[in-house]
Amino acid sequence: VQLVESGGGLVQPGGSLRLSCAASGLPFTFSRYAMSWYRQAPGKERELVADILSAGGTTNYADSVKGRFTISRDNAKTTVYLQMNSLKPEDTAVYYCNARGVLSNYWGQGTQVTVSS
Repeated sequence: VQLVESGGGLVQPGGSLRLSCAASGLPFTFSRYAMSWYRQAPGKERELVADILSAGGTTNYADSVKGRFTISRDNAKTTVYLQMNSLKPEDTAVYYCNARGVLSNYWGQGTQVTVSS
């Protein structure tokens, strides 16, 4: 199983980035997995940023990103996205993609997002 994140980088406060996570090798159809984005800042615990359920596409966001971030998925491309707008310095972290099934849990290697002027 591979979850490959991309799209991270350095951006100024107020800017935008779009992260992508391409999944391959999952045992079951991609659409059956709940997909999530987590992040971990230096010295802090990993925290849930957003997730999108497998059925119906219900989404959930951390309070700190509501109204600024949007999670979406393209099941045909087996890819999940995180559109990040109005970025703040406190959004700086390594962002990880997660695929969660009934009895399985997979992680990507992470992509660095740095928000700084």
